[in-house]
Amino acid sequence: MEVGKKYYRPLPDYLTIQKSGIEGLGLFSTKKIDKDTNLGISHVYHVDFDDSYIRTPLGGFVNYSNNPNCKIHQTVNGYELHTIKDIKGEEELTLKYNLYNPTK
Repeated sequence: MEVGKKYYRPLPDYLTIQKSGIEGLGLFSTKKIDKDTNLGISHVYHVDFDDSYIRTPLGGFVNYSNNPNCKIHQTVNGYELHTIKDIKGEEELTLKYNLYNPTK
């Protein structure tokens, strides 16, 4: 890998996708993650897609909660997923959706 160059990774090393007790598959930590950690790009804006966003694995597998441990932050081209609480190892990451209605 070239030094100083950024490469897209679907998920950071410390996250995995597995069966969720909330809904289908979910996004889980494999180790402790500190509060205020930027986990990466969750949604990319594009007018040709439903709700105008393409979801990355971060955005596509994070489940809804009324008591979330993550929040999305707007960027120039979409959104990033950030932790709003300390996350324990093997804990499911959750988000309170606000870009689209999860009940549709």
